[in-house]
Amino acid sequence: MEWSDLKLFLAIARFGTLGAAARSLGLTQPTMGRRLRALETSLGQTLFQRTTDGFVLTDEGAAVFAGAERIEEEALAVERVLAGGSSQLDGFLRLSSSDWFGAHVLSPVLAEFSQVHPKVVVELLTDSRLLNLSRREADLVFRIQPFTEAEIISRKLIHIEYGLYIGRGAPHPETGDGAGARLVTINEAFGDMPDVGWLQRLLPNAEIVMRSNSRDVQAALCANGAGLAVLPRPLGDSHAAIELVDLGEPPPGRDTWVGYHRDMKRLARLRALLDLVIERLAR
Repeated sequence: MEWSDLKLFLAIARFGTLGAAARSLGLTQPTMGRRLRALETSLGQTLFQRTTDGFVLTDEGAAVFAGAERIEEEALAVERVLAGGSSQLDGFLRLSSSDWFGAHVLSPVLAEFSQVHPKVVVELLTDSRLLNLSRREADLVFRIQPFTEAEIISRKLIHIEYGLYIGRGAPHPETGDGAGARLVTINEAFGDMPDVGWLQRLLPNAEIVMRSNSRDVQAALCANGAGLAVLPRPLGDSHAAIELVDLGEPPPGRDTWVGYHRDMKRLARLRALLDLVIERLAR
């Protein structure tokens, strides 16, 4: 098995479908299928069971998976060491952040960076998944959860204040009641977010009418009159059609952390971008 075969095999095992695996490797689904069939034929083994829910490892596939992950770890370590030693201010950087943070906080800094270092191509992925820095799914990650991995260098970057917003000119609810108020809030998968409990405490009788895992979508719904929404201040303050609601105390804020793999600490383009991000945003 060649390294390209192992990457293909691991992608299918992790994502469970040809389509998702193909997208992760920048391939088409038909190409992915042909290469998998060729791989299984060359090995004389069936690596995956095809089910209605996707691709499931067979016993033979599970045996290959354990070894393939070890090989991947070594190969990626070599790639990181080589990439981390580059002193050139050109090349590629992949970043990951939430959608609203990328659009309203990072974008101005990235635009400035591009003016200064036009040969560095920056790709920003706005993904709710926690991307794996060891596998180089991203080079630099911004997220609201602290990094705990021993191989990740990280720091708290910025504290983001949040506010409660309503369509401009609409009547404001009373603290401690909220009867008749309509709420646009985060979807239930993120029900442990601090602002969810804050809303329940200050507006216990308000009615949830819309949910979304996207803060930008929540802001758009609020601006179009759907209801009240708790939003990060950099996002909410940028919308002319909504205004802050004062209930006597603001919603809980959130810290944003930035992290990268320790093997990348000498990568010049990453250092240049991180230095600018810290200079513009850290507080």
